[in-house]
Amino acid sequence: MFEGSGVALVTPFRDGKIDEKALIALIDEQIAAGTKVLVPCGTTGESATLSHEEHDQVIDITVAAAKGRAKVLAGAGSNSTAEAIRLTQHAKKSGADGTLHICPYYNRPSQEGLYRHFEAVARATDFPLVLYNIPGRTGVNMLPKTVARLAKIDGIVGIKEASGNLGQVSDIVEQCPPDFAVLSGEDALTFPMIALGAKGAISVTANVLPKLCAEMFAAAERGDFGRARQIHYELAAMNRALFVETNPVPVKAALGLMKKISPEVRLPLAPLAKESLEELQRVLQSYRLL
Repeated sequence: MFEGSGVALVTPFRDGKIDEKALIALIDEQIAAGTKVLVPCGTTGESATLSHEEHDQVIDITVAAAKGRAKVLAGAGSNSTAEAIRLTQHAKKSGADGTLHICPYYNRPSQEGLYRHFEAVARATDFPLVLYNIPGRTGVNMLPKTVARLAKIDGIVGIKEASGNLGQVSDIVEQCPPDFAVLSGEDALTFPMIALGAKGAISVTANVLPKLCAEMFAAAERGDFGRARQIHYELAAMNRALFVETNPVPVKAALGLMKKISPEVRLPLAPLAKESLEELQRVLQSYRLL
């Protein structure tokens, strides 16, 4: 259901409010470049500082702008199971194709707690769910055996894996059904994960280089791993630059330099430091994006 090049969309702000016009323009550009999956309201979309009303608004805008041309996998994760259910119900009502669910953060649940959380959301919503494992953000690592248990539940269709552990990725692919979609959540590891059996990615870098990210998957799908590997290295400098500070500060700065959005982020995030901004500008110039 969710395969190929996906983008973790930024949420453009202007004077503290959602910049709907800029968001729609980004969506149109992504679809034209070959992006298959749009992911609003994730980490890159600053979901942590969106109000519930804004969260719903961003998803509604994305679904309406996509017009069925790309899948919409709406961020709906929370460290409150009840809140995750509510966000999922709204995404379903809005016309999204599925929802993305981060492991509950701060609570630090056990593996059994993780299982029961995602099970409860799946049972309550009857809607396609993609799990999201990113221990560096949540403080908890969802183990392959837990993912394999969850993959047996109707509606849980995949996982965005960002543990950085390729051995863990391999175990998930091995232990889960063939139709369970493992998606890369770490740009620098997307190509190795494709080689291990990942079916797609939810990329930060795709905000800036959507065509190249889509081309890497197209090359892999036609069996041209040599070209896919070449693109992996072509993307390497940008992958590093966009994580020079906490995501999404660098990618919003990049899109700002490219005159696509305002680089505005919400506190507690702060604008990119001068030294980081200069390095980012140098990298963007090397890709002829400025």
